[in-house]
Amino acid sequence: MYAIIGASGNTGKIVSEKLLAHGEKVRVIGRDAKRLEGLVQKGAEAFVTNVTDAAITKAFTGAKAVYLMIPPNPTTSDVRGDQERVSDALVAAVRNAGVEYAVVLSSVGADKPEKTGPVVGLHNFEYKLNAVGPLKALHLRAAYFMENLLPQVGIIQNFGMAGGPLRGDLKVPMIATQDIGAVAADALLKLEFSGKQARELLGQRDVTYQEIASVIGQAIGKPGLNYVQLLPAQVKPALMQVGMSANMADLILDMAEALNTGYMAALEPRSAQNTTPTSIEAFVAKQIAPQFAANAASA
Repeated sequence: MYAIIGASGNTGKIVSEKLLAHGEKVRVIGRDAKRLEGLVQKGAEAFVTNVTDAAITKAFTGAKAVYLMIPPNPTTSDVRGDQERVSDALVAAVRNAGVEYAVVLSSVGADKPEKTGPVVGLHNFEYKLNAVGPLKALHLRAAYFMENLLPQVGIIQNFGMAGGPLRGDLKVPMIATQDIGAVAADALLKLEFSGKQARELLGQRDVTYQEIASVIGQAIGKPGLNYVQLLPAQVKPALMQVGMSANMADLILDMAEALNTGYMAALEPRSAQNTTPTSIEAFVAKQIAPQFAANAASA
């Protein structure tokens, strides 16, 4: 039996569905029973709890392997404190339940102990799990999520340009979360890893925001769409306007600075093992363009 944290989220849902499709027993863990219903209908066992509750040990009991992540909480006023509480609880549950294998959602940049914004929490999560002696852990250090591009729809519609805190000419590895889920599910099915390992996932290729703006522009009928790097003083209120706490906005800006300066970067050369299939063109066609069209139709 497998236990999946964040089973209703972008990666956890894919992991759960692929394991279920292989006929495996899957325990899906989440805070909202309604969001788990679709997986239950496919044969999963639901376990409703908060990741910091004592019941999380029971959720892991009997599992031969778990999928671990720190569920995002962008509205909290203490992002790093929340991350530490969640990782402490998950590591304690892994230890107390005697879990043998864990596949962990981490991030490019998790090798750094500071100055990478929310990724510092993943660095610490890896470190804590690595201290659990019997555990075999595979840390999947994923690249920048393509899903982070979705707010560009509103920016483009409101201002006629794409914009953000990253340099327009900065090549960034970007990955679709469905590809992370597929790799994680494959690793859980095979359980071929041992000890403590970190593996980067770098998406289909490195892209710049200038290139992304061009791809989006072509897809939505706005050829020549430009990308503008925004100042932190412009980005922070925009992030807060869409629901982030001031603390989370500051950490996002820290991460952007780490990326812009090259402090936070992939360690592995690109290879067949760390390259995944979904291109930025495919993601834009499937996610960005339909949302743009829907928003335009309802305006």
